[in-house]
Amino acid sequence: MGTSDKQPEDGPLIEYFAGDTVSAEGHLKDGERHGVWRYFFRNGKLKAFGKYDLGELDEAWQWWSENGLSLQAGSFDKGRQVGLWRRYYDNGQLWDEGTYEAGRKVGEWKVYDRPGALKQVKVYTPKR
Repeated sequence: MGTSDKQPEDGPLIEYFAGDTVSAEGHLKDGERHGVWRYFFRNGKLKAFGKYDLGELDEAWQWWSENGLSLQAGSFDKGRQVGLWRRYYDNGQLWDEGTYEAGRKVGEWKVYDRPGALKQVKVYTPKR
């Protein structure tokens, strides 16, 4: 993977696969990924979309498969998973869903089979 030129400390940055296909685009601040970033597959389709806060994943993120189906979605707070998260099978069906607090699973997590039927409920207790 290459970059547009010498990597700037601040400002826009575009990264490329071998050739001219864009693999990622976003901005840098103080040499760190900051703000909205987009990642792409070699075919140009969107792979992931979200925000960074000085190099750490922050706020809502989403990832897709190469055929455009959602793979997972959730939020971060300074690099730690928080709030509701959902992951999906490659057929688009929901795989599991539940909540994170400070990067740890908490509360009720539901797990589904590939056709979409609920198969398990797990309960996670926050560590103190």
